[in-house]
Amino acid sequence: MNALVIRAAEEAENPLLPPIPELVIGLIAFLIVFLFLGKKLLPNLNRVLDERRAAIEGGMEKAKAAQDEAQQALEDYRAQLADARHEAARLRQEAQEQGVALIAEMRAEGQRQREEIIAAGHAQIEADRQVAAATLRQDVGQLAMDLAGRIVGESVTDSAVQGRTIDRFLDALESKAAEQKTEAGR
Repeated sequence: MNALVIRAAEEAENPLLPPIPELVIGLIAFLIVFLFLGKKLLPNLNRVLDERRAAIEGGMEKAKAAQDEAQQALEDYRAQLADARHEAARLRQEAQEQGVALIAEMRAEGQRQREEIIAAGHAQIEADRQVAAATLRQDVGQLAMDLAGRIVGESVTDSAVQGRTIDRFLDALESKAAEQKTEAGR
């Protein structure tokens, strides 16, 4: 009988429903843990999440600012590069102009030196021609006097007579040469 009562009592109890005292104790323990987590852990989690969100947004703002700064630096670099190219073109143009001016100056200097050399050459030729003419005149005069002395049969030694004779002879030769040039030019 006893066994029947226990069995009947066991059948009367639902195994899915916990006993009421355990249910109350479990509910109180759950509320304590829930309140503890809600008061201590949840604010900490929210704070950490807010900080992370702020850090991410701040990082994105910093990245955007860095990107804007990099874009500005790139534009500045491009502007400086364009300025440098303009400056290089200007310097190249100036160098070409200076080169042209230098070449013109060197040509003028060369022309001036050439003219000086030609003038000096003409002066030297004229001086050499005069020296050669004087020497030739003297030599021709001496030969003419020797020839005249042989033809006459006596020596013509008077230097004054000799000089006048030579001058007359050479003047006659020069006038004949001038007449021939004038006739050839007509």
